[in-house]
Amino acid sequence: MTSSTPGPSPSPPPRPRLDAATVSALQAALAAEHAAVWAYGLIAAYLPVERAEAVADAVATHRARRDATERLLTDAGVGPVTAEPAYRVPEPVDGPADAQRLAVTAETDTAQTWRSAIERSSLRQVRAAALEALTGAAVRAARWRAAAGDETVTVPFPGKP
Repeated sequence: MTSSTPGPSPSPPPRPRLDAATVSALQAALAAEHAAVWAYGLIAAYLPVERAEAVADAVATHRARRDATERLLTDAGVGPVTAEPAYRVPEPVDGPADAQRLAVTAETDTAQTWRSAIERSSLRQVRAAALEALTGAAVRAARWRAAAGDETVTVPFPGKP
């Protein structure tokens, strides 16, 4: 009988190296994702049940993006920004029309921060995730504009300030 000795333990995967510009862009995008998750809680309170699935899908997407961004930053040894207890909305939300406008604002804000991440990072992984996030936010914003009856459903350059 031979005794088996355990081999060397595998080394942990290397931490991703994020430059300062990428970290700054990811932190801004993470802050926007936190705000979007919070905003959709308010939005849900004012929209009719027929819009519940759209709200649930948006919340799930923003939570997943938030969690992935937090993991990326944490894996790189960077402490991710935390969510605020509440956020200031651009106008009072008193009904469905206001809630739909807030949804457009949440999507527009996240699109802007993800566009910035594309522009400021040279890392393929970050740019790919940011492009996916920008595209998703632009599509959701267009759907919210259409639901609100806006004549201009899309914008020429999503995420452009």
